[in-house]
Amino acid sequence: MKRIAAALISTLVLTSCGSTAPTNVAKGEVISCTQIATDTTKTAGTRLTCLDGNSKVLLESITGPAVINVWGSWCIPCRQEMPFLRALAATGKVKIIGIDVEEANMESARKFVVEQGMSWPNLYDKDGSTKSAFGMGVPVTWFLNSKSEVAYKHVGVLKSEKQLFSEVTKYLGIKL
Repeated sequence: MKRIAAALISTLVLTSCGSTAPTNVAKGEVISCTQIATDTTKTAGTRLTCLDGNSKVLLESITGPAVINVWGSWCIPCRQEMPFLRALAATGKVKIIGIDVEEANMESARKFVVEQGMSWPNLYDKDGSTKSAFGMGVPVTWFLNSKSEVAYKHVGVLKSEKQLFSEVTKYLGIKL
């Protein structure tokens, strides 16, 4: 009996450690950060490299309305909220910008973008320079209003599409 129980537990452990890529999700794409609207009059602040490797964006120059989602590929809650962000992106009504933090390397971040079906530009915080702006821990989602002011900061995992859409409507005034 003990052998059967041990075999069952071993099987469960081994089968639960499979791929972390979601099933039935269209592959994402590493998008150019030239799509990120910025205020070119701002020149000082934190410059982050785009995951496409071809450009940099000054964090303080990003203009709204926009949703900025701070994530890491190693973060389980970040994976859990990706379907809601994909649904928001599919509406085409609000721009989304991702910022990958505390990542081992840029290739891990790119792989996560593709596996998670992300279709918005993502920046790479190689050295943790955004901690002073975003704080410690992920996920964190920021809502920049049309004046490019932080209208709301959601700390922790987004729990549903309804919650995310409601926050976009409430804090950005964008009806979804």
